[in-house]
Amino acid sequence: MTDMSYLDGNMLDGPMRELFAVDLSSAMGRCDHCGTTGPVAGLHVYSHAPGLVGRCPACTGVMVRLVRAPERAWLDLRGTTYLQIPMPLDQPHPRPL
Repeated sequence: MTDMSYLDGNMLDGPMRELFAVDLSSAMGRCDHCGTTGPVAGLHVYSHAPGLVGRCPACTGVMVRLVRAPERAWLDLRGTTYLQIPMPLDQPHPRPL
């Protein structure tokens, strides 16, 4: 294996900030349980827990968990295979280093 240099996780700050500064309701996600694909806005969201739980409308598998505290938030996407987020066309695409 060749020696490959790497950057620390701070390099992700800018690109991740771009992702989460957009409206996620139209983002497309795939259920890890049944494979159904659809928009985040189509999830069945339950607020009876200490946070919000988004379930797949087809199989009721948990796709998203969001818990908010005054100073932090926890986002769990384990039930989501991927989340495809539409990006505004006026934002520059990050270039490789």
